[in-house]
Amino acid sequence: MIARLRGIIDSIEDGRCVMDVNGVGYLVFCSSRTLGALPDGLTTLLIETQLREDAISLYGFFTAAERDWFRLLTTVQGVGAKVALGILSTLSPEQLTAAISEQDRASLTRAPGVGARLAMRLVTELRDKAGALPVSGPGRATVQAPGGQREEVFSALTNLGYRRAEAEAVLAKAVAEHGEDASFDVLIRAGLRALAK
Repeated sequence: MIARLRGIIDSIEDGRCVMDVNGVGYLVFCSSRTLGALPDGLTTLLIETQLREDAISLYGFFTAAERDWFRLLTTVQGVGAKVALGILSTLSPEQLTAAISEQDRASLTRAPGVGARLAMRLVTELRDKAGALPVSGPGRATVQAPGGQREEVFSALTNLGYRRAEAEAVLAKAVAEHGEDASFDVLIRAGLRALAK
């Protein structure tokens, strides 16, 4: 099984790229988020390998958070690799965590291939699992320092389209209510509730 590739991006097409690793070109399917982040020159992609009777497919991710979300999304009935990449192209890991925590099915249905019924299934099946995943960066799911939690929540709120001043205000209020060591889930829920008012 291939878990990681390091090489030069030879070409980028819609939904995939060719990565040259020591003269061998690997076709790697990626979200538009990963494709947009690919640098010129040498780069590394985390790889999820899927074996089927008729094909071996490689799916590439720039961050561990995106790869872990891909793995989790594909455990849901009705979500194959193509739909999972569509969801990750539409919503960042931060936005996915927030949407599932808040049961925001409308955000999920913005992704290609996700209708109301599948959005309901995603929210129902992933609600208890979403908080355990990392939302950014290359690391595994870990307990972050309080400052890191605040930055992650602030990033999630601004990525959802809220103004920086609004996000800062509700985040400060949430930290005051729940404490500096409150988890990401607690702070994002408090922030979204305050913004909804």
